[in-house]
Amino acid sequence: MAMIELGFGRQNFHPLKRKSSLLLKLIAVVFAVLLFCEFLIYYLAIFQCNWPEVKTTASDGEQATREPVLKAMFLADTHLLGEFLGHWLDKLRREWQMERAFQTALWLLQPEVVFILGDIFDEGKWSTPEAWADDVERFQKMFRHPSHVQLKVVAGNHDIGFHYEMNTYKVERFEKVFSSERLFSWKGINFVMVNSVALNGDGCGICSETEAELIEVSHRLNCSREQARGSSRCGPGPLLPTSAPVLLQHYPLYRRSDANCSGEDAAPPEERDIPFKENYDVLSREASQKLLWWLQPRLVLSGHTHSACEVHHGGRVPELSVPSFSWRNRNNPSFIMGSITPTDYTLSKCYLPREDVVLIIYCGVVGFLVVLTLTHFGLLASPFLSGLNLLGKRKTR
Repeated sequence: MAMIELGFGRQNFHPLKRKSSLLLKLIAVVFAVLLFCEFLIYYLAIFQCNWPEVKTTASDGEQATREPVLKAMFLADTHLLGEFLGHWLDKLRREWQMERAFQTALWLLQPEVVFILGDIFDEGKWSTPEAWADDVERFQKMFRHPSHVQLKVVAGNHDIGFHYEMNTYKVERFEKVFSSERLFSWKGINFVMVNSVALNGDGCGICSETEAELIEVSHRLNCSREQARGSSRCGPGPLLPTSAPVLLQHYPLYRRSDANCSGEDAAPPEERDIPFKENYDVLSREASQKLLWWLQPRLVLSGHTHSACEVHHGGRVPELSVPSFSWRNRNNPSFIMGSITPTDYTLSKCYLPREDVVLIIYCGVVGFLVVLTLTHFGLLASPFLSGLNLLGKRKTR
């Protein structure tokens, strides 16, 4: 009787061992593909990005001085989902992607300052105080950064609403978290951060206040230039660096359309000729001319369109529209890396992993696991064994 029971136990031992072996293989493959697609792939993509070279010597009469270089990252349109729109799985997925991409970029590239050009949130324009607090907490977790790295944010229409939705409460709520700073200077470089949603030009209270702030910034910039030339008309007070500013805003300056935009992350060809609507897709002609006249920027960076575009205003002032940082808006998100000095700058683009590539990897692995499982249970002939049998038959002929 004991021998019968022992034999029965041995008969069940081998199938159990085979099942355990299959389970270990499946777990190993799943773990490996998750590790690569959800973690290592970001290192692989961003490791290929390098800070662009920029000229660091400036001649001052007969002397040449070495200028400090500021390493700045620019990204836009993160669109963190709120409590109303989007599936919870979509929210979880997109936020994980952006967090991994941002944290990997911080670790590999070591920027000194990061600028986010509006539409931080997707539902800030109508979110309740409780939902806003939750969105802010998630943002601060995703875009956490060391104390020596500065993070600067400008408002977008999804953060405070379009012009007809914007009000003082929403603007103050946003500025309480992200600061109302309009002028930021570091290493001799001036950055002007504009609430472009408030440049509708209809004389609304927020619009008038925003224009007054920009006129004051323009006055300070002009005074610094004049005092550097020996003029004393501006009186005492701290001087700003004399370099022409970099203008940062959410809405692009006025352009007819994206017809002249090109590149793999430009708008799709079928959308490029669609005319832009002023104060909705881009700033109005009047507001754009005011900004260029008041601030005289050497470079403009904007977001909003979710696609890349480079244009020149008046034939001399370049503007770069920064693509969306979210995979919800693009298959190939990216961000801009800038090496900036008081007199020069160079920009380059860093592409993040393409979502279609990640999906292809997952689909390929699922297919491999199905074949592995069916082969293990004898429901599908092993391709390797089939190949050996076919080779053996040919040799016997």
